[in-house]
Amino acid sequence: MGWHRELLIGFDLETTGTDPREARIVTGAVIEVMGGEPRGRREWLADPGVEIPADAVAVHGITNERAATEGRPADQVADAIAGVLAAYWKTGVPVVAYNAAFDLTLLSAELRRYGLPSLRDRLGGLDPAPVIDPYTIDRSVDRYRRGKRNLEAVCREYGVPLDAAHDATADALAAARLACAIAGRHPKVASLGPADLHHRQIEWYAEWAADFQSFLRRKGDATAVVDGTWPLREPADERV
Repeated sequence: MGWHRELLIGFDLETTGTDPREARIVTGAVIEVMGGEPRGRREWLADPGVEIPADAVAVHGITNERAATEGRPADQVADAIAGVLAAYWKTGVPVVAYNAAFDLTLLSAELRRYGLPSLRDRLGGLDPAPVIDPYTIDRSVDRYRRGKRNLEAVCREYGVPLDAAHDATADALAAARLACAIAGRHPKVASLGPADLHHRQIEWYAEWAADFQSFLRRKGDATAVVDGTWPLREPADERV
């Protein structure tokens, strides 16, 4: 049948900022998707414990007041999300996240911040896998397409509806549907098993990072460094 016709777990976070090691979780969503259709979902609203900057509020619409009055403590939210994802990985179900290196690195940083078990701890020392990242796959299979590569733009390219961008649940569902759409267009992606696809994405992301770093250096930034680690960037002292 192909992995894109089996159970997939869409995952997304909305946050306080764009640096995954410093930003905090504001909302999160995990949604079960089969054949492109949602079957169940879990959603979280966190009190991040820091002020949500105005530019972040403008993106996802969660105010400081709402987070403080309705949100659960941030450590509880991070722990709950990590537990849910780990449970799926333990059964071999793929987790789909658009630009997974951001969301998983941010979640990992939150776990570390609150002294909670890491994703690897929860998986018996194994790396989180399989992960399916439409962002990484699309850049590899359609490398020279012009235009933006954010979730909204790539959804338009593949005809995937996204009615409420930057809502965690809507983005998680769109990511899963987008993964299915990419597999439908590109048989070589659909033909890979989830584990093989995971490993190919590690290679594709590293290749993209190396190319982008070279581009930046050619343009005059001689010290540019683009991290090619995917899908999770742990702090240096946690890497094996």
